[in-house]
Amino acid sequence: MVLKNYGYAACSVKRLVSIRSLHSTSFALQSLQDTSRKGDVTTATATTTTASTGTGTTVSTSKSPTGVVFMNMGGPSTVKETYDFLYRLFADRDLIPFGRFQKILAKFIATRRTPMIESHYKEIGGGSPIRKWSEYQVEQVCKKLDIVNPEFAPHKPYVAFRYANPLTEVTLSQMLKDGVTRAVAFSQYPQFSFSTTGSSINELYRQSLILDPQRQIKWSSIDRWPKHPGLIKAFANHINAKLDEYPSNVDREKIIIVFSAHSLPMDIVNRGDSYPAEVASTVYSVMEQLNFKNPYRLTWQSQVGPKPWLGGQTDKIVPKLAKMKDVEGIVLVPIAFTSDHIETLHELDIQLMEMLEHPEKIKRAESLNGDEVFIDGLVDLVKNHLQKGESFSKQLVLDYQLANEFTLNDVFTHPNQFFTDFKKKN
Repeated sequence: MVLKNYGYAACSVKRLVSIRSLHSTSFALQSLQDTSRKGDVTTATATTTTASTGTGTTVSTSKSPTGVVFMNMGGPSTVKETYDFLYRLFADRDLIPFGRFQKILAKFIATRRTPMIESHYKEIGGGSPIRKWSEYQVEQVCKKLDIVNPEFAPHKPYVAFRYANPLTEVTLSQMLKDGVTRAVAFSQYPQFSFSTTGSSINELYRQSLILDPQRQIKWSSIDRWPKHPGLIKAFANHINAKLDEYPSNVDREKIIIVFSAHSLPMDIVNRGDSYPAEVASTVYSVMEQLNFKNPYRLTWQSQVGPKPWLGGQTDKIVPKLAKMKDVEGIVLVPIAFTSDHIETLHELDIQLMEMLEHPEKIKRAESLNGDEVFIDGLVDLVKNHLQKGESFSKQLVLDYQLANEFTLNDVFTHPNQFFTDFKKKN
């Protein structure tokens, strides 16, 4: 989702509205982990690799690696990257269509917003940790996949961010040099929205037309996973851990659980975007896992500006609940984010807490980050996706049908124009 801290133009430019150990398999050539973090591009190709059998021995293979690509919005890893990040965000025609003035307005808004956003990143340690966590997660996933999914090994980890380094085109170029011929575009937004997952897929398609016109890489997509057991169990575990932190004289089953997800403008929702329903399905599944032992609500954060957005708003509901004398505690759960970034570390942990009369009542559940249950769930998702030969979810066709009239003509109209049908012989 486009962040509150970044804003977007609505009605006029004056009003801004806001829209998240590399595997032990060692390549005989050069490790992507070290080079990708430096922004370098290697000249490695898919020749001989060594893959662990899980028994302490290795076997040699000339098999092309299976690329596992974690896609997300990204965030500036350092403060000095903030302007470039904001400019790319506002230049995204899928997200914020400005027509022929797109680049001019993107530059204007990014210039205006950069000083404030830079100050926020300084407050949370000098940059977003989303790249660190994304790289760690995908490396761990590939390490485990090589053991449990040997048919597709070696699995090679990549991160492709929409607005921050490593950008989609940089990652795609590296994959081509690595000799990847089969890859999974794995959205790290568990709940699909055309403004997030859709935008990342569209950019991957555009860059593939430029960099891989011969279609060396055959793609499939994991485009949503709002009820996957690994995701649900990890959230439930983190909620229970936070409930246990309340003192014994507090009735923990009366503590309110507030799930907070990034909001969405109603004009996008009214197109038929599936995001609100999928977020709600995640919340309900988590509460099922918890046996509905606590009262709960789903609220929406990051909305600003004059247009209608999904509500109720987190920064309205939480202060209201915290003022109630019979409410002894609130556990805040960022349900649409799988790792920490500015919406959790600044918007919830700093801005929201500064608004409260009784911040001591509030505890935020830890983000999933490096949680092993969560990572095992990601492994299961990729393994099943590859073994079933899935191309994309059945819902993705409908997503594009409903969004077609709002998109430009440089993206596909049906997912099968880009993703490969692996159930057929290719």
